[in-house]
Amino acid sequence: MYIDALNWKILGCLQRHARQSNTEIGRQVGISSPAVSERIKKMEDAGVIEGYRTAVSYFEAGYQLKAIITIRAFMGKLKPFLEKVKTFDEVLNCYRITGNENIVMVVILKNQKHLEQFIDQLIIYGETKTQIVLNEVVRDGAVISINR
Repeated sequence: MYIDALNWKILGCLQRHARQSNTEIGRQVGISSPAVSERIKKMEDAGVIEGYRTAVSYFEAGYQLKAIITIRAFMGKLKPFLEKVKTFDEVLNCYRITGNENIVMVVILKNQKHLEQFIDQLIIYGETKTQIVLNEVVRDGAVISINR
């Protein structure tokens, strides 16, 4: 699907605040509410808009730590890990990557003891490295037009 300048403006509005009304988006981009609705529907149908979600503060939800954990999988352990990682509630995101490590995960944990227990579950799959997140400098950045 070709995404024109107007659709990019609509996407920008939705990425900033997905619950705003089509009327409000229309005011911001200069078209009617039904036209906004039609464009959004087309972008959903084409898979440009993948869904909507609620952002939850991990800290306010009772998790004290956010960490990035990389894994360099042992021989024969990558595929079993790729199945196992889907069962971990702590994992917010998991990426299979190129380079020395095979996996990068973003996880949330209750405390240091929870981190230790979680790493103990991982070490059978490979060598781990852990970095504690101190602050989020950019969070959920917007996807913008390449042609800007």
